[in-house]
Amino acid sequence: MYDIEKIRADFPILSRKVNGKPLTYLDNGASAQKPQVVIDAIHQAYAHEYANVHRGLHYLSNLATEKYESVRGTVARFLNVSDENHIVLNSGTTEGINLVAYGWAMPHLEAGDEIILSVMEHHANIVPWHFLRERQGVVLKWVDVEPDGSLDPQAVLDAITPKTKLIAVTQCSNVLGTMVDVKAITVGAHEQGVPVLVDGSQGSVHMPVDLQDIGCDFYAITGHKLYGPSGSGAIYIHPDRMAEMRPFIGGGDMIKEVSKETVIYNDAPMKFEAGTPGIVQTIGLGVALDYLMDLGMENVAAHEAALRDYAQSKLAGLNWLNVQGNAPGKAAIFSFTLDGAAHAHDISTILDKKGVAVRAGHHCAGPLMEHLGVSATCRASFGLYNTKAEVDVLVDALELAHDLFA
Repeated sequence: MYDIEKIRADFPILSRKVNGKPLTYLDNGASAQKPQVVIDAIHQAYAHEYANVHRGLHYLSNLATEKYESVRGTVARFLNVSDENHIVLNSGTTEGINLVAYGWAMPHLEAGDEIILSVMEHHANIVPWHFLRERQGVVLKWVDVEPDGSLDPQAVLDAITPKTKLIAVTQCSNVLGTMVDVKAITVGAHEQGVPVLVDGSQGSVHMPVDLQDIGCDFYAITGHKLYGPSGSGAIYIHPDRMAEMRPFIGGGDMIKEVSKETVIYNDAPMKFEAGTPGIVQTIGLGVALDYLMDLGMENVAAHEAALRDYAQSKLAGLNWLNVQGNAPGKAAIFSFTLDGAAHAHDISTILDKKGVAVRAGHHCAGPLMEHLGVSATCRASFGLYNTKAEVDVLVDALELAHDLFA
């Protein structure tokens, strides 16, 4: 039973008003709100249980270490990973992808080697590969999306050549909502000996993820999109790839011994987790993932699919609204512009006056904006606590914006 009113009551911020109107929060693609259990866990950790992890012998350090390390197993359950030691805890997807770029790709790729990307990747899954292009002469190969915004797995596989060393692709576009068949890409790529990195920042939010089924080599998630704290996240790394990686950041915890002449690194995953981590943030992430698993990600997916269908039908009635992307099975993410000269920032400002929070800009997806032929869009992204009534509020606010700019 998906009790939407009970769920909404779990998120205290949803009861507030903005500009005198009830908050309609539709910026979940950028960052989701936090349930009270996460807020309580953060307060508990800072107020009553805080200490540094791993190296202390006192009660508080042991307690913090136990809670922090338990999150590794929580992430493994959330992603259906058989061994929690294949999970590296970090600050989020950006750090995770940079770890792969520096720790695995940099020592394995040379000038002329290729990395395949789709044009709808987030900058977090583009810029680290540009570093390799600039510094090592690696070639970035781009695969376009179809006119409806979908990504054909075969088009990705057809781009593979003997020089291809990695495919890096999102599971869900943060702009178009397109769901990508990353399993088909992984299976086809592995048949040709090519590893696959999946940016799961959006995909893991909207549906159950089974990495034993997908089989990819790397899978990154971000806590703040998963109803957890900012500065938290994790990346799954296949054991074969993990064995090929060198450390990315050096410091405490990632070593066994250090002398003037030598350094002996710790075992993975600790080898990739240098310094004092985001202890409380990570504890909060674990609580957020437990919250999602208690709801059931299949239930979240069904609720959001109903929202998507309802929003699509309502937005289709606005013949002056240009929605970008309509791929089958997309997530409840809608990027749009209005006919005429209204800029996305102006549209967003008008919606905010009605209490509707959306994102405006290029959404860290420059190549996709160029492909679509737009400089910016507004984006309404729905989450597990949004309702059909809030779709109606969005539509009313859009009609106001259209009337003002018309």
